[in-house]
Amino acid sequence: MLTQSLSTVIGNAIPTATTPATDQFGALAGHAGLVASEFSYKKDEEIYGEDEPAEYVYQVITGAVRSYKLLSDGRRQIGAFHLPGDVFGLESGTVHRLAAEAIIDTTVRLVKRRSLEHAAGVDVQVARKLWAMTAGELRHAEDHMLLLGRKTAMERVATFLLEMDRRLAVAGMMALPMCRRDIGDYLGLTLETVSRALSQLHSQGVLGFSGARQIVLRNRARLRNMDE
Repeated sequence: MLTQSLSTVIGNAIPTATTPATDQFGALAGHAGLVASEFSYKKDEEIYGEDEPAEYVYQVITGAVRSYKLLSDGRRQIGAFHLPGDVFGLESGTVHRLAAEAIIDTTVRLVKRRSLEHAAGVDVQVARKLWAMTAGELRHAEDHMLLLGRKTAMERVATFLLEMDRRLAVAGMMALPMCRRDIGDYLGLTLETVSRALSQLHSQGVLGFSGARQIVLRNRARLRNMDE
């Protein structure tokens, strides 16, 4: 459900504490005059469902989003976590292959896919930036496939921590918006396996906890060795 709509024109936006200086939407369409809207979602609220028409492309402004697929046996496979500044909902077909939900209270910006495609058709810079974003999504999907297929449980957890450290850490601390069950569904592991791996890394002095979801990495070199 779309709530709290606010239409804006993308372009020359001043970065704020919740908007990264590298604004992918702004870089993509700032000079194209595209009209965007902002919507807010409560924790666990669906943004779009699997197989729904892919009419919009989205960017996280605040909060966090998970994209996932429910398997035939009821299990959930999370394909990606989208954090502030990330663009999601790019599709090669006409429908969404995965569903998307707000992990916590979240605000997203969206622009009509048809408008983006039209801008790309007449502006080579927009087309190149749109291609670069699509290629980035493909790289992530390939990395995730290798993680699920070739790495041990501990290696998967190490890879995840380094990814979140790169994307979330502020002053050495990362506050994870996702719970351990989300992490397990992203890594193809059970909740118990994720908890055991984190406890083991904590006991080895590789990481420290400051609250349930706040983590400090104390030995990144050790994690990188696990990730190789």
